[in-house]
Amino acid sequence: MEGSSAVNATREPGAGSHRSVLVPSLMALGAGVVWSLGALFARLADRADAWQYLLWRSLGILIVIELLVRRRQGRLGNTVRSGIRDAYTSGWTMITASACLAVASIGFIYALKHTTAANAAFLASLAPLIVAVLARVVLGERINAVTVVALALGFCGLAFMVNGDLGVGNMTGNLAAVVTAFGFAGYAVCVRSAPTLDWSPALPGSSSMAIPIVAAVCLAQGNSFLPPATDIALALVHGGGIIVVGMLTFNAATRHLPAVASIVFAQTETVFVPVWIYLWFAERPKNTTLIGGAIILGAVVGKALIDAQLAKTRRAAPALALRGRQDA
Repeated sequence: MEGSSAVNATREPGAGSHRSVLVPSLMALGAGVVWSLGALFARLADRADAWQYLLWRSLGILIVIELLVRRRQGRLGNTVRSGIRDAYTSGWTMITASACLAVASIGFIYALKHTTAANAAFLASLAPLIVAVLARVVLGERINAVTVVALALGFCGLAFMVNGDLGVGNMTGNLAAVVTAFGFAGYAVCVRSAPTLDWSPALPGSSSMAIPIVAAVCLAQGNSFLPPATDIALALVHGGGIIVVGMLTFNAATRHLPAVASIVFAQTETVFVPVWIYLWFAERPKNTTLIGGAIILGAVVGKALIDAQLAKTRRAAPALALRGRQDA
């Protein structure tokens, strides 16, 4: 979702795969929990609208990345400015990826402000399934039977959730959550199209794209750039703390995890978003939301697990065939 889709593509463990994956697994799970706190912060900032909140959250991301890069470099050389420049000069794939992240970020915060947190989280988690469709259209990747079933289940879950919200006034928020899923999926397809490219400029690049957009909307609506100080602080911590810290933790974990594990562990963000909102605001998801969300999560996780098993079987087949010929 919001954080887990905004990181570099994961890769299968190589020579170090014999190392214990317990700590990386816990780190990946913990990153999802950290990211899920962002929904709580967005809801707590109840006097800032989605656009004001996004403005300061994006600034928080840029500020912390700037500080981290300067500390790592030990000088004023490669700061966030060069990261933004790289996002715009690394070709259309990087620009498109940054734009997709910006759209996804805007959509998710808007969804949190205009529908239930559970709807925002579950609908945005459709991203891994949408990736399969976009990868077919853009990259020509084939869609197998497992993907077809997962897509059917995922969109059944979406229909179940949306049908339960008809007439409730949450439809704009639900639509924004679906747009979020398409944004994250677009980013993932860009990463898949060039897996060896350094995708680190995408996050500052997306924030730099989001800032003028949300600032223009604030001006068009006649809103100030300065919501109450408490809401500004929540937005800054969300961007600079929750998103960046979660991203660094998740990236470190995925260096030692298979891609399927990363996909599954990332779903902790989806699960915990409605939990925090329920504990703090007593916002109980409707039964249709829980059932539809369970269907979507089941489709995403089930597809990841089955695809991993099929890939393992395909890798083992040549070795088994060779062993059979040797035995003969």
